[in-house]
Amino acid sequence: MQKITKEVYLKWYEDMLFWRKFEDKLAAVYIQQKVRGFLHLYNGQEAVLAGALHAMDLTKDKMITAYRNHVQPIGMGEDPRRVMAELYGKATGTSKGMGGSMHIFSKEFRFYGGHGIVGGQIPLGAGMAFGDKYNGVDGVTICCFGDGAARQGSLHETFNLAMLWKLPVVFVCENNGYAMGTSVERTANHTEIWKLGKGYEMPCGPVDGMNPIKVAEAFDEAIQRARRGDGPTFLELKTYRYRGHSMSDAQHYRTKDEVEEYKKIDPITQVKDIILEKKYASEDDLKVIDKRVKDLVNECEKFAEESPFPDKQQLYDMVYEQQDYPFIQHKI
Repeated sequence: MQKITKEVYLKWYEDMLFWRKFEDKLAAVYIQQKVRGFLHLYNGQEAVLAGALHAMDLTKDKMITAYRNHVQPIGMGEDPRRVMAELYGKATGTSKGMGGSMHIFSKEFRFYGGHGIVGGQIPLGAGMAFGDKYNGVDGVTICCFGDGAARQGSLHETFNLAMLWKLPVVFVCENNGYAMGTSVERTANHTEIWKLGKGYEMPCGPVDGMNPIKVAEAFDEAIQRARRGDGPTFLELKTYRYRGHSMSDAQHYRTKDEVEEYKKIDPITQVKDIILEKKYASEDDLKVIDKRVKDLVNECEKFAEESPFPDKQQLYDMVYEQQDYPFIQHKI
């Protein structure tokens, strides 16, 4: 793993702040009904992505996740304007406006969604890793899911085969404490989700998901293990989301005091404090970054607002048509 230098801290600060403000803007335009459907925001969980990206090789590693998926492709290199346009349902979006919030994809930057079915991406992530191993590609797949998806049977089937075939995959449970509105304590008789890996003799462990340094270190070890051919790892990233499960979540299951308590260990604040303490930048320097972030978010909004909606013909362009399909019965 690359050393965590001054430049890394400054990049983390700018990236995480941009992701936070990007999501805040989405919340604002959602209320204005410019973004429709469901909207699941990442506020509070930014350290998971920042640390993971630092340990990954973005020229060959892949990522797949659930529906809280707007900022991951941005971190991997996708144009944030295209991501926002996708959320607006515009033709300039990453899926030409036909995927929306829960289905952001970027094949160019090896980001494979964005999946609305809880846990549906877990076997897909292992399948992607199998493809790399089969084809001799020296890549590692990062497969992320929430604490709710850890209760799906497909996870156990996937863990079994991933260990059996020593697949180059890192399974990541972003445990933000609540599966929709149900706390971890109410979904199983164990709260240490990472221990599920022990049943398959899979290397596993808990990670402070609010600290990008701890995240980067854990991901680096897991990725190197996978790249050596030693198989998968299961990491439980203990993190927290400040907003509801989605924008329609009234959050009756937790108190405002609980949320405020977690904000005391906010990943952006942690990195900012280190930057100031080590004199990597001054408050004035950070204000310049803050303005750059704000300007870019506004640029993304402007791009999405001004982009056209897809033409109706696009509906038919996205459906596979086979002229000589042999199983159509014609009435005589």
